Amino acid sequence: MPSMLPRPSMTMPEVFHWLESGWPFGEHQPMRTETYVDQGDFVVRCELPGVDPEKDIHIRVEGNQLEITAERKSEERSSQHSEFHYGTYSRTMLLPDNCNLDEIKAEYEAGILTIRVPQQEGGSSREIPVMRTGK
Repeated sequence: MPSMLPRPSMTMPEVFHWLESGWPFGEHQPMRTETYVDQGDFVVRCELPGVDPEKDIHIRVEGNQLEITAERKSEERSSQHSEFHYGTYSRTMLLPDNCNLDEIKAEYEAGILTIRVPQQEGGSSREIPVMRTGK
């Protein structure tokens, strides 16, 4: 029976690839992201090298969840060694409550997907008073 554990003779790059492959969690590759606030916008940046933004990247908002999926298709090569990641990348994250979901913009440049979500002033935050009960 074949083992799912790394072979003892694996090289370090092969071990890293095995660890990042998503096994046993499914076929989706991890998508590296960063988030920050810039000039009133909530910004999400994702590393997605080698994809066609018009065909291979899909961004969806449902409620306050932002879902990003992308696919990097493998290319036929005669090489026997590759450290490139191919397949489907996926990431879902919660957006802050005060985001204007109707004004989301996305752009792709040099392998980086940048999503800008304007934030509205005020948001939906409020203090909840605590009442004393009993005696």
